[in-house]
Amino acid sequence: MKNHFNPQRRQTLSLLASAAVCGLAGKAFAAGNWPQKPLRLIVPYSAGGVSDIVARLVAQRLGTALGQSIVVDNRPGAAGTMGMNAMVKEGGDGHTFAFTPISPITLSPHLMKVGFDPMKDIVPVAPVMYSPVYVCATEAFKGKTLADAFAQAKSGSVTMACLGFGSVGHIIIEQLRRQTGSNLVPIPYKGDSQLLPDAVGAQFDILLINPSEPVNALVQRGKLRIIAVGSPQRLPAVPDVPTLAELGHPDANMTSLFGFVAPTNMAPEVVKRLNTEINRLLQQPELRDRVQKLDNIALSQTPAQFAADVQSAYEKNGKIIKQANIKAE
Repeated sequence: MKNHFNPQRRQTLSLLASAAVCGLAGKAFAAGNWPQKPLRLIVPYSAGGVSDIVARLVAQRLGTALGQSIVVDNRPGAAGTMGMNAMVKEGGDGHTFAFTPISPITLSPHLMKVGFDPMKDIVPVAPVMYSPVYVCATEAFKGKTLADAFAQAKSGSVTMACLGFGSVGHIIIEQLRRQTGSNLVPIPYKGDSQLLPDAVGAQFDILLINPSEPVNALVQRGKLRIIAVGSPQRLPAVPDVPTLAELGHPDANMTSLFGFVAPTNMAPEVVKRLNTEINRLLQQPELRDRVQKLDNIALSQTPAQFAADVQSAYEKNGKIIKQANIKAE
């Protein structure tokens, strides 16, 4: 399949068009005098979740490195696509970018109408981490294992919460429902701010979520119990918890890839500079340890390598969704 991502060519055409219209000749976007003003970092999820926490950790240090402040702008909704749409539509100043899991780019467009073309309007800048998916039982669930949940769902139903339709959690639920024939009922949330209180209140049976400090705190308090993980291997923090693949569900054994992306009008040399600075920051032990202590896997890639991963995920997810006949309800 033809590689739709050609960031340099696409960004160059965008810059030439902008220069012709505005008479700026690309000056505002040149790496040598960029950034010229405070930057805006859109996070397409609510405050307090893993996206917001990691975005703020990196943004604080990145702003110092670039010599400008970075304002974090939370834009939750529609499984992250509202934030991505805002970045694309409002990012014409060359000073707006986003930190996000790649699911709003690689999953959601296969399930719903979005206001952007994920393969043309967005350029991957730098990945930050892979994050496992916790499958957690709340106090509403009386079983002990994931197999117990399937058994309960065959004679009744089991409610499973996730961060929106089109999220990785949603796809895992749909994969498990298809593979087991169980009545698993997805319960979508816009963000952690309501999801976690409802988990504590046992408003649903199972929660699928990426690890974060608030989530891990609930596990430590016994309000959540991890019964499986989406991860390449068992996690050091919970070595007795099996992966979904070990439990016989390799297709559902998915993780979340998080990183920085930008509108395609951002100049290639600016994208390269951002990538260099972000990778340099992630080599610093303090930041890298903060990212990895939650069982995340820190990454370092070029924009082209990140773009290849994004496109691969886009194509793979499209096949999964089509084969499983998954619909956004």
